[in-house]
Amino acid sequence: MSALSWKPSLRHSVSEWLSNNQQLAATAQHERHVSQQVRQEGRTLRNETHCKTVWDEGDTSRRLSDRIWDVSRWRDVLEICAQKVDEEMEALTLSKERSELALAATSVPLEVTNECLTLREGRRGYELVSDPVEEQLKQEVELIEGVQQRLQRSVDQAFEQLGILQEIRHQLTSDLQNKMEAVDIDTSCLSLTIKSQSISLKTNPTRIPSGSSSPQQWAQFSQYNVARAHEAVLVSQQMRENMSLSRAQVQNELEAQRRAAEFALRKRKHHEEQARDELQWQIKTTEDEMAAMEGDIRGLDADLQAKMASLKLAHTRLEARTRRSGMDLCRDEVQHGLVAEVQQLESTIQALKQKLSDAQLSLQKMTLHHSCMCQDLSRKQEALSLEERSMQCRTRITSQSGSDRTAVPLVNSSGRSNLQLLAQ
Repeated sequence: MSALSWKPSLRHSVSEWLSNNQQLAATAQHERHVSQQVRQEGRTLRNETHCKTVWDEGDTSRRLSDRIWDVSRWRDVLEICAQKVDEEMEALTLSKERSELALAATSVPLEVTNECLTLREGRRGYELVSDPVEEQLKQEVELIEGVQQRLQRSVDQAFEQLGILQEIRHQLTSDLQNKMEAVDIDTSCLSLTIKSQSISLKTNPTRIPSGSSSPQQWAQFSQYNVARAHEAVLVSQQMRENMSLSRAQVQNELEAQRRAAEFALRKRKHHEEQARDELQWQIKTTEDEMAAMEGDIRGLDADLQAKMASLKLAHTRLEARTRRSGMDLCRDEVQHGLVAEVQQLESTIQALKQKLSDAQLSLQKMTLHHSCMCQDLSRKQEALSLEERSMQCRTRITSQSGSDRTAVPLVNSSGRSNLQLLAQ
């Protein structure tokens, strides 16, 4: 035994061995305790995070549902508003086209009235008078021109309002399109689950995209679009009422002026017919008087020739008796009678000549006045013919008025019957 070799090494005492064993046991117990605590905390964290995740997912789904409801409500409001704008555009377009038709219908009355004024300028002499007909026709021209300006302003205002409505509708349609896209996106997000195949991790998904708006700005934007549309619709409705009232007033004013002008024209024609008939009677009476005067002139001339023969006889007798001689050249009763006869005949002849001259002068004046009356009658007949042509010309206005009362189908120039959305 003493011969065995052994290697010397560090030796521990029993107390150290016991202490090491105790330390190992204590460390193991501590690590187990820490492990149990970590496991308990992990289980608690798992439960808490699971509940939190489930709660957050549910809350997000609820918020998505609420958001979808809000956006859908605004989408419905915008659709109704856009539909009202479309209907108002169609109504305003129809009213504008009616005003355009009323404006086009004034061209014929204006043309006819100017033609009547031009025809009546063809009157001559004293027939070319500034009568009530001319005054009424000029008033009609002024009225029609004023009506055309009023209708043209209405059409221009309607055209501008249609442009405003078109721009508003474009804004509504754009907002509506965005909300429909938002509803589709949120509905798609609401349908996603953790088992969906399309889910994946994204790069920086919490970033704020450029152009984002706050909920207040989002609501105010749609409220502004709807309020602006309602205001434009109200303005358009008032404009249509004004246009309808203006068309009715214009029609009444034109009709009243047309009747006044035609009444003045008929009255003037009646007066001209009376003047023509009176002048024709005057001409006929003058012609009768001229014929009578011509007969009297022939009688006066015949009497004058007869008196000249008697005067020649008396002169011849007196001259023959001057050839008596001696005491027979006596101024006897015969001589005195012949002298008195000559004097009487010369006085008679002078009176006949004067009366013949007066008659011829009167006949000449009547002939000249007869010529003037014939010329005036010609002018009166010509003026009367112009008045009749004017009245005949104005029948175009009444015939057009009758045709305007016939219903005329109109086509909506907007060309829009259903709600149209902007292309994506």
